[in-house]
Amino acid sequence: MTYTGDVQVGGPADVRELPKLTIGKLAVGPYDNNAYLLRCNETGDGVLIDAAAEADRLLALIADQPLSAIVTTHQHGDHWQALEQVAKVTGAQTIAHPLDAPALPVPVDREVEHGDRITVGVVTLEVIHLRGHTPGSIALLYDGGGDDKHLFTGDSLFPGGVGNTWNDPERFEQLYADVVERIFDRLPDETWIYPGHGKDTTLGAERPSLPEWKARGW
Repeated sequence: MTYTGDVQVGGPADVRELPKLTIGKLAVGPYDNNAYLLRCNETGDGVLIDAAAEADRLLALIADQPLSAIVTTHQHGDHWQALEQVAKVTGAQTIAHPLDAPALPVPVDREVEHGDRITVGVVTLEVIHLRGHTPGSIALLYDGGGDDKHLFTGDSLFPGGVGNTWNDPERFEQLYADVVERIFDRLPDETWIYPGHGKDTTLGAERPSLPEWKARGW
C-alpha cells in the first residue's frame, strides 16, 4: 500500500518503506499526536520520535525489536506522556535539546545541539534546532540521497504554517527565520515533512505560502 501519512487515533500505523529506513507513523490520543518509529533496514535498530502517549500502543508498534533511543522534539507535555514507561520497558537512551531537557519527566541521557547526529543502525539523522515554539525544539532530517529527504519537525512546521508562538512577535520572527534559513533555503521541494500533529506535507507544497506566513505573523 502507498504511504499517505493519514492516521487516526486508535487506528493502525501507516508504514513507509525506504531503501535503508522504514518509517512507522502512529496517531495517539488524547491530543492527536504523531509518534514515529524509525527502523534501520540493515540492522533492525530503532529510534522513536516523541513517545507522546498511549505507551501500550507504542510498545506494540515497537514489538520485540530493539529500540536504541527515544528522541523528544520539545518540552510540551503532550509529546512525552509515554516517555517514562517506554524508556523503562525498552531501556532506550533518551535524547533532547538541553534547553528543553529539564522539563521532561525523566533524565535525558544525551543532549543534542544543532548539527549533531543521531544514528539508527547504519542510518544517520541530523539535528536541526528550530527556536520559537519552545527554546529547545528540534527537527530530525534523514537524507536518503538526492531529493530523497525526510524531515520530522515536531511542532515547529505544519501544513499551512509554522508552530504556535502565542502571538509573541519575537518568537514568531525567530521561528520563521529558523524554518526559512535552516529548512526551506537548504532542502529541495521534494522533502517530506512529518509533523507532530496531523497530516504530512512537502516543502514544495508549503514554499509558495512563506510570504503569507510572514505577513500574517503566525
